[in-house]
Amino acid sequence: MSGVSERHEVVVVGSGAGGGVVAAELAEAGRSVLLLECGPHKTAADHMRWEARATHELWWPVAFAEPPSPDQPPLVMFRGRCVGGTTTINTKVALRPCAEDYEKWHAAAGLLNDHGDPFAEPDLMPYLERVEQRLGVRERSDWQRCVKTVEPGFEALGAELEPVMSYTDANCMRCGSCLQGCPTNAGKSSLNSYIQPAVVHSGLQLRAGCEVRRVIIENRQATGVEYVNADGETDRVDADVVVVAAGALATPGLLLRSGVREAAGDSASSRLIGRNLGFHVARLVEGLFDEPQDAHMVYPISAHCMQFQRDADGGFVVEAATVQDPIGFATALCDEDGVPLWGDELVQAVRGYRYITGLLTLVNDENTGTVWIDEDGRDRYSFAFNEREQERIDRSLQFAHEVLRKSGAKRLFHTGVLSTHVQGSCRMGSDPERSVVDEHGQSHDVRRLFVGDSSAVPRTLSVNPSLTIMALASRLAEHIAGSYF
Repeated sequence: MSGVSERHEVVVVGSGAGGGVVAAELAEAGRSVLLLECGPHKTAADHMRWEARATHELWWPVAFAEPPSPDQPPLVMFRGRCVGGTTTINTKVALRPCAEDYEKWHAAAGLLNDHGDPFAEPDLMPYLERVEQRLGVRERSDWQRCVKTVEPGFEALGAELEPVMSYTDANCMRCGSCLQGCPTNAGKSSLNSYIQPAVVHSGLQLRAGCEVRRVIIENRQATGVEYVNADGETDRVDADVVVVAAGALATPGLLLRSGVREAAGDSASSRLIGRNLGFHVARLVEGLFDEPQDAHMVYPISAHCMQFQRDADGGFVVEAATVQDPIGFATALCDEDGVPLWGDELVQAVRGYRYITGLLTLVNDENTGTVWIDEDGRDRYSFAFNEREQERIDRSLQFAHEVLRKSGAKRLFHTGVLSTHVQGSCRMGSDPERSVVDEHGQSHDVRRLFVGDSSAVPRTLSVNPSLTIMALASRLAEHIAGSYF
């Protein structure tokens, strides 16, 4: 230990869509808040269109969810590792949950509102609106050529391509560098919309490069955290409230390493830590056209088709238009049958990069993944899709192929399944037998320990989750401010 000991009213672990909002709003409410982030503190002044550098500096190394059998490929998972978390390097899509999403939350974990009724849209709407106002959410109808190229394909199949809602402002130059961090601050991350204003005006303390090793638990109450600071020294900070918001892949491991299960006497809720991981399974489906599309120089998700959003209608959303940056594009490219390209065939495909545009499929899943710690202390992940999930994945790919063919693509490509929207590994619910934290995000087992990130989402959303995560975080901040201070 470095000998440093300090106290704050609240310590927040992780600065993404959840932690960044919780920390900022509590600081703005007059609380003493310390925000710890394991990644670096990079701002618009540091961002540039340099894929390899951004992947190294702003992203976690690619994580793999292991398949149920060795003859199947793993599921690739991406997430941000920097101040602002994944909100720093995502595409800023701002979509509200649909009615079916709320119904799934109640069915999965018995989630109730403050009146004892099933949690529904009116319970979250004030916080969705609060976040939308702060982020300046707006409709993006400024489509470029690559989007208009695929629009006829949707129309030919009787499906509508609609403008997307986005948390970007008028400074967006449609340069396509969202995944490397926005160089103009047009993309409204939790860093530039919440954290930085709270640091400047409300006394929020931010420390980057700090890895939290454990939450300190005494008499089944969270009393602080132990972390390794940017100089490699171990420090402790005491707090009245601890909010863990390290993301759906890291939060479960931190809770397990902190001894929540032991403190709870192996309770039903503690045994659910790391269970019910959801992926919102994604795939890039791309087409080669005769004319340049330049889909790399575009606001990456400019439009979407919501016709199949509900499970009964197909259980997937398709977003347009997008293409990976060159390294990721070349690494992940498969032919229409799913066979990875290599050699001269791959070279020819990459040479056609400017002529390729793509669709992103996002599929409703049923939280059939798991996070656990192996005997070497490493975080591990797995998935086991059921027949319903696999059918949705297959149907979404088939539909995207048809759209691109109807749009005039002369050759099709796609990636394997992947996830950038992991959710649900510490689900929120009013029933301790089916959830890890209660309806306000507090652990069923450890007092004053809260989960404030995507891992608390009870069932995977049918839309991009960042807006919902921020709204739930705003609701959590209001609850903590009103209940503990």
